[in-house]
Amino acid sequence: MSLPKESASDLTTLLHAWRDGSGTAFGSLIDQVYEELKRIAARRLVQAGTATLSPTDLLHEALIGIMPTDMDFKNRAHFFATMSLAIRSILVDHARARGAHKRGGDMVRVTFTNVDVGEESQAADLLAIDEALNQLEKLDARCGQVMHLTYFAGLSREDISEMLDVNVRTVARDLLFGRAWVAKALASDA
Repeated sequence: MSLPKESASDLTTLLHAWRDGSGTAFGSLIDQVYEELKRIAARRLVQAGTATLSPTDLLHEALIGIMPTDMDFKNRAHFFATMSLAIRSILVDHARARGAHKRGGDMVRVTFTNVDVGEESQAADLLAIDEALNQLEKLDARCGQVMHLTYFAGLSREDISEMLDVNVRTVARDLLFGRAWVAKALASDA
């Protein structure tokens, strides 16, 4: 999901202008990133296996949630991570509402995979993944953040490294531990 560097610096400039109160910066920012954010929303919907939301609806709900906040985005990676996590949060809320409505019936299913390593897909319930990641964050906050940013924000190791101000090898170690920990947590819930 890495953006071209000239685009990234423009995006960072717009993020800072928006933070500083520029009324036009938010519109320009959204014009620049809308299609990429919509692709992220579409990927999350496919992973969640839900047909009750469209990528556009999901993205707009996330944008409505982020607009009034006083976020101080450090850079493009921080912005995309925050937006992707907002999208994830909406999907989790949607899954909870469906689960409450059906009392444990057709829960939303997602695929939790790592295409870099070629591991086989592991189907798991979105709520179980959310709970496992929340528990992991309590155990190891940075590792939990790395897992969220990788699987829900779709950020590269380099972007995560930059965002969390750690080296890429640390991100790789956190991913290795996080994947194993989440897989074990999901297996014990099954």
